[in-house]
Amino acid sequence: MGFLMDTCVWIDVERGALAPADVEELTHGEPIFMSPVTLAELRFGAEIVPDPGIRQQRLAVLRRLERKPLLYIDGTTGSIFGSVAAQIKAAGRQHRYRVQDLWLASQALQHTCRLLTRNKHDFEDIPGLNLVLYQLARHKP
Repeated sequence: MGFLMDTCVWIDVERGALAPADVEELTHGEPIFMSPVTLAELRFGAEIVPDPGIRQQRLAVLRRLERKPLLYIDGTTGSIFGSVAAQIKAAGRQHRYRVQDLWLASQALQHTCRLLTRNKHDFEDIPGLNLVLYQLARHKP
């Protein structure tokens, strides 16, 4: 089975809000997969940062993540995506602003992976998706 990670997971790890050991605990040591969607979002975030030091740090993180197993987007993924988007629209919910999330969900459905995220609202209405949620620890002032 394994886990497909939402982009927020890697952002939280990069920022130090979530430790790699926390990810290991959340996934119970099962395989972790990357999506081209996540790689694209992380690349975009790295390249638009004006500070060259932060940009280089984010690109280094991205290079490490690119070594993880990749789930490809193919015709089956596209078919699942179309079906999921249609179901969401038919239910009267918005699908257009969620394109990246729908691609991730479609890949998770296609490969029977669990999707790890802290963004429940982005995925909770997707039929059949095996969603695993986490919360960041709140810091007291």
